[in-house]
Amino acid sequence: MDVFSALQTAVSGMKAQGFSLENISGNIANSQTTGFKRVDTSFVDLVAEQAPNRQVSGSVRANSVLTNSIQGNIISTEIPTNMALNGPGFFAVQTKTSDVNGQTSFSPGNLYTRRGDFTKDAEGYLRNGGGAYLTGTSLDPATGLATGEGPIQISTLPVPAKPTSTIEYSANLPKTPTVSLVGKTFTDSTNPTNVDATARVGSVTAKDAAVLLAGSLAGPSLTAYSASGAPVDVNTRWAKVQDASPAVGDTPAKSDVWNLYYANSSTNGGINSTWTNSGTAFQFDGSGKLTSPNADAVNIANLTVDDINLGTISFKYGEGGLTAHNAGGISPSIQRQDGFSSGTLNSLSVSETGEVLGSYSNGNTVSLAKIKVVQFTNPDGLKADSSGNYRQTLDSGAPVTGLNATTIEGQNIEQSNTDIASEFSKMIVTQQAYSANTKVISTAQDMMSSLINIIR
Repeated sequence: MDVFSALQTAVSGMKAQGFSLENISGNIANSQTTGFKRVDTSFVDLVAEQAPNRQVSGSVRANSVLTNSIQGNIISTEIPTNMALNGPGFFAVQTKTSDVNGQTSFSPGNLYTRRGDFTKDAEGYLRNGGGAYLTGTSLDPATGLATGEGPIQISTLPVPAKPTSTIEYSANLPKTPTVSLVGKTFTDSTNPTNVDATARVGSVTAKDAAVLLAGSLAGPSLTAYSASGAPVDVNTRWAKVQDASPAVGDTPAKSDVWNLYYANSSTNGGINSTWTNSGTAFQFDGSGKLTSPNADAVNIANLTVDDINLGTISFKYGEGGLTAHNAGGISPSIQRQDGFSSGTLNSLSVSETGEVLGSYSNGNTVSLAKIKVVQFTNPDGLKADSSGNYRQTLDSGAPVTGLNATTIEGQNIEQSNTDIASEFSKMIVTQQAYSANTKVISTAQDMMSSLINIIR
């Protein structure tokens, strides 16, 4: 290498250190930018083609090194729609392209970001501080069915009432209850009990209500909803109507049989109410296992309380959810129904699995959207875009939708992964390296001056 080559090498060193300083300055400038990923610098030597015994160290080139795979600190905020990815992955977002006559248009392709400071704008979209719109699957709050893919838009319209169609209940009935209807008679009621496998629907009149209450145990009591959203209190009783007995001669063996009754009134405590048999003989074997009906649910037709017909209600107890081997009273474990009254949206939240949840004035919390999160084989191969967004490249690979092991932390954001102390240290090293390259230029200039002075 001659003096001129040394000058060129020193210049390349100054350019490389200047490039490094540019990255350092950008990292420091964005140390408080949500979801920002710092850019490090790597240096590569450039050696001209020479014989082995004539090779020199050569000049230098600086390259950027992305740190998209390095997570920043997660801090809590007071905004419920803020979210941070705890683990690898990116939010899929789109940008607004136009807004004409109230119609918003978005970019056709997705961008990807770790910036999760999303808030609901005036149109109901979830937009972050960089102007990107969160995408995913929007859901109907009443049915839970998907309504579309793309930017998530939260509707502020009231959710309509949903009539109760299913009551879920599981319990362990007593093997030998302290009270039962076995051998009891009703003076004013017709076919009020099922003492065999025939599914009869009978009504116990108000005159016989006292006999029923004295020979039965309290069952599930919950609030159901009519088609208009009106709340209806449904009170039930379990009564044993037949004891198990072995086969004797031509007389077949009998199982333990229980009946389920519901009150036709919700206001008088059941004493003066009529009670309707649900119409199913629940039969249990000696071990307390349900043997009939051979299903995990039964239908109660025209369930009517306070003259409000709730229609056909599925009484669902699940496989093994209804048994009869308890000691003493009834031990319930599940008791819920799927109806609700109309309600207005009160607040939003984000679950770990990526659901945007809405809490309504009717007490329900329903899923309004599913957030789209993607992962890349090589996240450091993404191309940085403005406002904290990234574009897919050949190096990054195709996006794979799904959280995998990543969780979403609602009411949190991810900070920049820039370490100010580390950047200051790199700045000092860069400054010294730049000064050293200028010293090479000064020395080369002195050598050239000496060479020129030879001929003077």
